[in-house]
Amino acid sequence: MGNRLKGRVALVTGGGGGIGRGVCQRLAAEGCSIVVNDLGGTVTGSGASQSPADTAVADIKARGGAAIANYDSVSTYDGAAKMVQAAVDQYGRLDILCHAAGILRDRMVFNMAEEEWDSVLRVHLYGAFNVVRHAVPHMIKQRYGRIVIFSSVSALGNVGQSNYTSAKAGQIGFGTALAREVAPYGITVNMVLPGGDTRMTVGMPESSDAYKAQWGTPSPQVVEDLRNPERNAPKIVYLCTEAASNITGQVISTFGLSMSLYSPRRVSRVIHKDGPWTLDELDVLMPNSLTEGLVNPAAPPKGQAAQPLAAP
Repeated sequence: MGNRLKGRVALVTGGGGGIGRGVCQRLAAEGCSIVVNDLGGTVTGSGASQSPADTAVADIKARGGAAIANYDSVSTYDGAAKMVQAAVDQYGRLDILCHAAGILRDRMVFNMAEEEWDSVLRVHLYGAFNVVRHAVPHMIKQRYGRIVIFSSVSALGNVGQSNYTSAKAGQIGFGTALAREVAPYGITVNMVLPGGDTRMTVGMPESSDAYKAQWGTPSPQVVEDLRNPERNAPKIVYLCTEAASNITGQVISTFGLSMSLYSPRRVSRVIHKDGPWTLDELDVLMPNSLTEGLVNPAAPPKGQAAQPLAAP
């Protein structure tokens, strides 16, 4: 298909299925050699299988590409070290890192077990650190690198996913700081918000905030096309090319037929006083300035008064 990445080497975590597999295929089609990492566990993180990574590698080789499989877990520091070393041992270098591995343990926070919280953060957020920590020294030595961290629109907040939301928002913070640290070495770091019909979205209700943010209410004629996970791959792979050398520290959505750049957080309103505030002053000023127009997400239903505090 092309040779934009000829001679480059990529490690893709979670590359055995879904969006990660599409990225592996597109990278290979541009001449990149791939380490396809996939533990092969279930969507909740249990179990392991070599089949997803092996199948993805076989598909790449059948198309004339170069790839090897790795089955280590990004959730462990040593596992991340082994997958990075696999790239260096096999191909002599590592130029591109795509961290797509992920699991879900959805639960309302008041029902969530400690393990359900920990396991999601270990794969998504700790996994990002683990694999980056071992990959970056090689990229610094080369004075070149491309890092793409797969966050999610759920980073904006989604009911029943406080663990996943925290991990995905944490990835954005991590990647933003990392981009500044490694910029002097010719390394770019970007966070993408991908989407599509994969095993990670099977249980997402159409009424959820994350679902609406991704898909809105598309017409039935185009909904299947919009949700094709392979729609993400060309946009993500572009960020891995030399043409994207000026793009770093950004949050970019890649789902559907669009590609969108998210604006960074910035101050939108300010109130100021030359001296300490009193609560009486804030009672008057806040509703008409800083918080004007804000909607209370926990407001009681229309026509129903808020419940008073119980007497001690």
